[in-house]
Amino acid sequence: MPSQMDALIARRMILLVRALGGEYFSPQHNQEDRQRKFIVPTRAELTLKIQDEKRSRGLSWKEIAEAIGPGSPILYTAALLGQMVLTKAEAESAAKLLGLSETEAAILTEPPHRGSLATVPPTDPLIYRFYELVQTYGTTWKALIEEEFGDGIMSAIDFEMHIEREPNPKGDRVKIDMSGKFLPYKRY
Repeated sequence: MPSQMDALIARRMILLVRALGGEYFSPQHNQEDRQRKFIVPTRAELTLKIQDEKRSRGLSWKEIAEAIGPGSPILYTAALLGQMVLTKAEAESAAKLLGLSETEAAILTEPPHRGSLATVPPTDPLIYRFYELVQTYGTTWKALIEEEFGDGIMSAIDFEMHIEREPNPKGDRVKIDMSGKFLPYKRY
């Protein structure tokens, strides 16, 4: 998995090559691909392109989500960042908005390799706070969930999440609501 520095270098390379009017070919593209100019980007390269298009068009994730469809803005953002799947119609809407090719739209409909953290524990301060929450409260959440539901897990597949700003006189707060189906362990 590439490090954050590798991703930054790759992003700068892509921008530089585009600024010079050329096409970017990753080391994963062989000479034949380069000669045919038929390139299927890696999922990581597509994510970088999506981030570049978002930035260059001055769009927010919320605006992009509204253009894609009526689904969850969190799911749409996760899909565009390479962690979830879009339907064909959603991928086509994203492609139209962000100037993606048919191949790139098709990639958005394919199951990704999930788990995007380059390092564990994460070094990004915001992401680290979630890691810290699990470290601090994970055993408490587990005990309370098991006491209420029994031996099992909370699904991250049959799952919903909402994020909102909660005004507070001491400083606005981040409110995250998560709901996952309880899946009891099967006895056999």
